[in-house]
Amino acid sequence: MSIWIAIGATVVGCYAVKLIGLLVPAGALERPLVRRLAALLPVALLAALTAQQTFGDGQALVLDARAAGVAAAAVALVLRAPFLLVVGAAVVVTAGVRAMGG
Repeated sequence: MSIWIAIGATVVGCYAVKLIGLLVPAGALERPLVRRLAALLPVALLAALTAQQTFGDGQALVLDARAAGVAAAAVALVLRAPFLLVVGAAVVVTAGVRAMGG
């Protein structure tokens, strides 16, 4: 039953966040600082999620094939490769490191 309580709390929380967003005056959203934060916040959250998924394993910090894949993707991005090539490089390098490492 505690799962349903967690689901209900999540539903109420999501609805409250959306409602608060609708109640914010338009003038507050036009400030330069708020606009800058709104532009940078998704990038920071995505970077944090990528780092956590790449280097985290429960409570431990790990350096495995996923890190090699992210490094290959970073190199492809620096070389201005198309998006599909970046993803492909990450997949191939990660699979190769896993195949060699067992």
